[in-house]
Amino acid sequence: MKVLVIGSGAREHALCRSLSLDPAVTALHCAPGNAGIADAAELHPVDALDGAAVAGLARELGADLVVVGPEAPLVVGVADAVRDAGIPCFGPSKEAARLEGSKAFAKDVMAGAGVPTARSYVCTTAAEVDEALDAFGAPYVVKDDGLAAGKGVVVTDDVEQAREHARACGRVVIEEFLDGPEVSLFAVTDGETVVPLRPAQDFKRALDGDEGPNTGGMGAYSPLPWADPKLVDEVQETVLQPTVDELRRRGTPFSGLLYAGLAITARGVRVIEFNARFGDPETQVVLARLQTPLAGVLLAAANGTLADLPPLRWSDDAAVTVVIASHNYPDTPRTGDPIVGLDAVAAHDAPTAYVLHAGTKRDGDAVVSAGGRVLSVTATGADLTQARERAYTAVARISLDGSQHRTDIAEKAAREQ
Repeated sequence: MKVLVIGSGAREHALCRSLSLDPAVTALHCAPGNAGIADAAELHPVDALDGAAVAGLARELGADLVVVGPEAPLVVGVADAVRDAGIPCFGPSKEAARLEGSKAFAKDVMAGAGVPTARSYVCTTAAEVDEALDAFGAPYVVKDDGLAAGKGVVVTDDVEQAREHARACGRVVIEEFLDGPEVSLFAVTDGETVVPLRPAQDFKRALDGDEGPNTGGMGAYSPLPWADPKLVDEVQETVLQPTVDELRRRGTPFSGLLYAGLAITARGVRVIEFNARFGDPETQVVLARLQTPLAGVLLAAANGTLADLPPLRWSDDAAVTVVIASHNYPDTPRTGDPIVGLDAVAAHDAPTAYVLHAGTKRDGDAVVSAGGRVLSVTATGADLTQARERAYTAVARISLDGSQHRTDIAEKAAREQ
């Protein structure tokens, strides 16, 4: 099987790494990729938002499967262009990707499907915003209706900050605050059959102790020793399958990766948000534990044959990923700084710890930073304690001037296991 992955982040590096280990994959390509993905796949320049260009590249390569990683290409219909060219594609249609592209649309789907979620208002005027903020009270939860690369949500006790974010966004969803721990659960679906993966937890705040601004994610771990063993089955029954069924009923079947961001509240599981693609950095730890070869699973979703697959096989090992971010992230990051120590991790820590690249590029013989989140250092171990130790040992080998990372990824969960 020849596979083309679209994207350039650590999520795509994790996908390429898993696909490169799949014996069924005879050729692996990525567009546009990054400096680390180049070690696993052949890179090609492409505008990931240009459906015709992506479909043209897939045809030229003779791809048997295209995997669209990021949300932005999905929301503009790149998967449709690939399918229209007669090539199987893992990723939802433009219409179905509205589940992530519009918070208001997602709320409407959840209402139709009877999926438990936070009470909310869709607001377009200052008066509507004030009314919604008054109705719910602090903490205030204000979400940009559209895509915002994981940074469109503000949770604050400061009503002025909430209003300011709402003004900056235009159309917003304001909802009640959901207390309790958060869980990310992915599911692969072909529009009918839904196959959940293993749950993970990510860390959105920039600083230790969940302090600082919201980010795209500073780390993640799996499994969740504190979670109810029946959680996945419950979410499958009350969230994932009803949502897929509702979208199919509406004539916009969802095929690809359905990501449910969940809050485990005192009143039960509630959906915080849906995404239409693998999450970053949770993908890094979930795929580290998946033993079933990945390509066949993604192709079955693209071809509508998921029901024919045997159950997925999983490692009992734990996985932890720690994000190394650029100076000043999540504000405008500094780029172009050399990254030192990647060879040392490969020499001393592989295969139980490895580096997945996000914002990197080649500059001559050097690898330099090229984005906000630069690397995802990922490790596995017999339990979370061992996986954490291995991840942070590898992090310590890497030098990037001005970089930052959290030191408490999975710390609390490791104590509780």
